[in-house]
Amino acid sequence: MHDNMFHSPTKGPMTYDRLLQDLLDYVAEEPGGRYKLIVGTDSHTRSDLCFVTAIIVHRLGKGARYYYRRRHQQRIRSLRQKIFYETAISLSLAEKLAQSLAEAGTRGLNVEIHLDVGEHGETKDLIRDVVGMVVGSGFHAEIKPNSYGASKVADRYTK
Repeated sequence: MHDNMFHSPTKGPMTYDRLLQDLLDYVAEEPGGRYKLIVGTDSHTRSDLCFVTAIIVHRLGKGARYYYRRRHQQRIRSLRQKIFYETAISLSLAEKLAQSLAEAGTRGLNVEIHLDVGEHGETKDLIRDVVGMVVGSGFHAEIKPNSYGASKVADRYTK
């Protein structure tokens, strides 16, 4: 899959513009519904690092639709660098998504970012820094165990 293409498990490969239209169509099916729009990134080391970023549109209580994109990166020297890179990828996509939604006149779909960090394990010392990055950029941040966008959806496609 090309790094700039997204993939929908039900609809296959798609461009960002097609993804955006599909997401807007999904919300339009039930305009009175309550939604969460989530961006999360996870990575896994193979011969290189595979970063997967997921966009999830969750119709609360009534299912969800998601899309993901893979990127490959060579040199990441430390866990800290990897977590900051994951956060930066999510932030970049969240900003693009928020801008696209505003241009489409869509209101009430606030993007939240799910981070692959938690209170237990090696990433606990990075929580304050990456949550600060996200909140300082104007987005809501979730960490493990509530960051399923990164730790469940994106993680599924890293291997």
